[in-house]
Amino acid sequence: MTLRELAKAADGFAPTPTMPVLFLGHGSPMNAIEDNPFTQGWQRMGKDLPHPNAILCISAHWETRGTYVTGMDRPRTIHDFGGFPQALFDVQYPAPGSPELARLSQEAMTTAHVGIDHAWGLDHGAWSVIIHLFPKADIPVVQLSLDRNLKPEQHYALARELSSLRKKGILIIGSGNMVHNLGVIDWHNPDGGFDWALEAGTRMKQLITSGDHSALVNYAANGKAFQLSIPTPEHYLPLLYTLALKQDKEPVSLFNDRLVMGSIAMTSVRIG
Repeated sequence: MTLRELAKAADGFAPTPTMPVLFLGHGSPMNAIEDNPFTQGWQRMGKDLPHPNAILCISAHWETRGTYVTGMDRPRTIHDFGGFPQALFDVQYPAPGSPELARLSQEAMTTAHVGIDHAWGLDHGAWSVIIHLFPKADIPVVQLSLDRNLKPEQHYALARELSSLRKKGILIIGSGNMVHNLGVIDWHNPDGGFDWALEAGTRMKQLITSGDHSALVNYAANGKAFQLSIPTPEHYLPLLYTLALKQDKEPVSLFNDRLVMGSIAMTSVRIG
């Protein structure tokens, strides 16, 4: 048996070149079933990515007290929303889970106690975008929760501990929206953003491309536009999980870079 085969036998995942990392601005759950520029952008990205051994997704829609990863063999498709057409509730994304990836993630995050969850599944922050990346639903998917008790800098530090998974063919995806304020959303303005959303979004993109992660971690210190854009942190934090995994000199690119309904940024990020 070769060293590569021994490594695969040891943990179930063969060594690979370093996988890219994604942050996906997921927006409305309706994107799961619509054909629009955003879903087309995810589909193109899915075709451009190396084929992953498994996916670890950090979604804005799974907040917990403590940190957990899903550990079931067959995660359910969670329809965690209301008021949408029946066609959206009918969607199933029957990707397998991966207890092995759950265990590896648990072992990688040494600074936190990470529990294994057997009840959650895949919420729409995960399946509504992954369904466009990998429509066959044949790649194992595990979700990692957002611990409400952690500060942004602690989330960033915890994410850095996941870096070893990138060399095992694990595609790590953060799913949220870097600008996300549902309280002031303009349903009559499908395209474009409020001035403060444009200001914050532009500054965020500058910080992302320049590699100034400290300013992004300490987002609350960036003024009123950031405060309006991030009234609660759950949609923003998955971006920090993505950025924390960037290695020196890795390329960073943006796609789906648009504001919609005044206060939602669909901007997505690829690292590597």
